[in-house]
Amino acid sequence: MAVKAKMTVDKEFKIGQIDERIYGSFIEHLGRAVYEGIYEPDHPSADEQGFRTDVIELVKQLRVPLVRYPGGNFVSGYNWEDGVGPVADRPRRLDLAWRTTETNHIGTNEFMDWAKKINAEVNMAVNLGTRGIDAARNLVEYCNHTSGSYWSDLRISHGYKEPHKIKTWCLGNEMDGPWQIGHKTADEYGRLAVETAKAMKWVDPTIELVACGSSNRHMPTFADWEATVLEHTYDHVDYISLHTYYGNRDNDLGNYLAQSLDMDQFIYSIISTADYIKAKKRSKKTMNLSFDEWNVWFHSNEADKKIEPWSIAPPQLEDIYTFEDSLLVGSMLISMLKRADRVKIACLAQLVNVIAPIMTVKGGEAWKQTIFYPYMHASVFGRGTALHSIVSSPKYDSKDFTDVPYLDTVSVHDEENETLTIFAVNRHQSETLSLEADIRSFEGYRVNEHIVLENDDVKATNQFNHTNVSPHSNGDASVDNGHLAANLSKLSWNVIRLAK
Repeated sequence: MAVKAKMTVDKEFKIGQIDERIYGSFIEHLGRAVYEGIYEPDHPSADEQGFRTDVIELVKQLRVPLVRYPGGNFVSGYNWEDGVGPVADRPRRLDLAWRTTETNHIGTNEFMDWAKKINAEVNMAVNLGTRGIDAARNLVEYCNHTSGSYWSDLRISHGYKEPHKIKTWCLGNEMDGPWQIGHKTADEYGRLAVETAKAMKWVDPTIELVACGSSNRHMPTFADWEATVLEHTYDHVDYISLHTYYGNRDNDLGNYLAQSLDMDQFIYSIISTADYIKAKKRSKKTMNLSFDEWNVWFHSNEADKKIEPWSIAPPQLEDIYTFEDSLLVGSMLISMLKRADRVKIACLAQLVNVIAPIMTVKGGEAWKQTIFYPYMHASVFGRGTALHSIVSSPKYDSKDFTDVPYLDTVSVHDEENETLTIFAVNRHQSETLSLEADIRSFEGYRVNEHIVLENDDVKATNQFNHTNVSPHSNGDASVDNGHLAANLSKLSWNVIRLAK
């Protein structure tokens, strides 16, 4: 007998407009993300610049609006000047973050070219580990100033007459982490970040800035870090960042699928901390959130310990994702959409080869991991206004969580195109979830498609020559007299698409 859940979706119960940048991603100079990932000049599909067009086509399917670059831990030791100008003159450098050798064949201008090919903006990170105000303001000038100054004219001499007009910039990366090159206390980072922010905005007042929040909510400095950093930077930055990764190390599926509740709590905690500083400063400005690193990451940890130091683009962080991972990724997307009023930017970390939805074979094909599908569905169908659904679902307890609802869901209304999309995960390991939804405010709406991602083997993976996990459109959702009925199969990701 099916387990029953109910929900009410009303077009007036608005959370907020979804910023499309919530479906952003991330490319770091790490492993095979750049070299053999997006760039492989000898590949049969390579274009005139050496970029793999097969990868470009897969990225376009994801409709990625924004890509964070060039790091990550890498950026905290990166001299951006190494990656511009004639490639033959660029130095090779030791990357201390990942103990590899960086050739600098790809740098700022090449990456901007690649971003144009995938129709994405770039979220550029500056080095506040080994560098600071001077390098950051110079990079803004190089990228965004029209002409008539040293750095803008240097860009023009490198073949880029028009400025790149990069809007979003990250003030360093994970500066709270002892693993970070140039790790700082909250006060040290806050002071450097605010002075860097001021200088960058003096060069280009139109840019938006992201200050570093905690690397995860289990850091010993968590919340104190955000409060201190925002004390310094509140008036000069536009977002505070969040990072989190999850893994099923204990092979406890119920507990694993509940980890998005930890993500919920992380988001609520940061909102509370930011609003406390807003109150303290009597500010009229509301601080928004940039969840600029999030994903499942644990499968490759052991393999990464065996990599030969100082090699070039070794296979690092190459998690092969299971079906159960795709369910958690779906729930993580739902978590962010449920706070779309405050989470305005998010970057799935990362995009190609490195903990990524897309994998490549050197000289061979590019292929889709299990997590590709919920990410694609959310990005393609989750544009519009996030709605607050009233949900009644049976619950379970796990090792670390209590009252975990079997039904994890969010709805998105695209008013302009008159569509309603319901994203839903059934966390139940053995039972179908019988869903009834009151959608009477969406008069005349009918089900166009009910996409389902399911698999009897929670450990099923995709490989370059074989797809075991992929969605189908055989879901049974239907609408009768303003009431939607759907059976959500056990352990499934569902996309119910309705239109007038």
